[in-house]
Amino acid sequence: MLKLITWNIQGARTQAGGANLDRIIACLDRFSDFDVLCVQEVTSGFPARDGSDAGDQFLALSRRLPGYTGVEGVWTDTLGPAGTRRRLGSMIFSRLPVLQCFRHSLPWPPDPEVMSMPRGALEATLQAPGGPLRVTTAHLEYFSEHQRMVQVERLRELHREAWAHAVGERPGDPGGGPFAAVPRAAPAILAGDFNMLPHSDEYLRMLASFADGTLPYRDAWQLAHPGRHHAPTVGLHADAPNASLPFTFDYIFVSADLAGRVRQVRVDGSEEGSDHQAMLLELA
Repeated sequence: MLKLITWNIQGARTQAGGANLDRIIACLDRFSDFDVLCVQEVTSGFPARDGSDAGDQFLALSRRLPGYTGVEGVWTDTLGPAGTRRRLGSMIFSRLPVLQCFRHSLPWPPDPEVMSMPRGALEATLQAPGGPLRVTTAHLEYFSEHQRMVQVERLRELHREAWAHAVGERPGDPGGGPFAAVPRAAPAILAGDFNMLPHSDEYLRMLASFADGTLPYRDAWQLAHPGRHHAPTVGLHADAPNASLPFTFDYIFVSADLAGRVRQVRVDGSEEGSDHQAMLLELA
């Protein structure tokens, strides 16, 4: 059984507004053992919400997860005080061998009506027991529906491209140089914070079919819990800004060839620091 967790940790935020990565690790340990972890809103150089030092969380998470290969994708990289860098992004941690990684910047068309920031998708091909598996974690725009929709379209394009690489033949450098034909898997998991509601236009577009035969994404929650409403992943606790109306922004999508292998999807409602809750996928 392969176990994957996705979680927007919001810079390891605590209820008091500081940052505590040890609490994040403790929550993960309580929730489930995992083979793959996808985390969003990992920070370095940005202060915590109470103004305290949040540290380099990319490095600190890697040190707290021995036995995992950590891959980072940085989507915001700006100059901070005294020449330091301020970075915000995502990470994938895997106990399985990581064969290949891609860091995809997602479209960021101007939308002068709202705040926005650069967004991205981090892709890793893993050597899973049943063969190569493509895992992507994404974090889409919150304020701009226009930007979010074009980011969904880009994720679909990336899935189509990866599928074509996986099912087609391509020559490679037998000497093992950068032209080597490293696998890019057809079976795929896409997980993260999509900032979209169930059955919204963006959600429905993510699940739409492809005209060229590329296998579409399926919602793992609906596969594990047919006919049931999504468990809320945002605003579950009294101190959260959206606590008055819990809702779902976090999803795990699987390519249609993995649909029959989905055994369970669960949301951990215990953590009270981040506005978001962790989600677990169990895949046979």
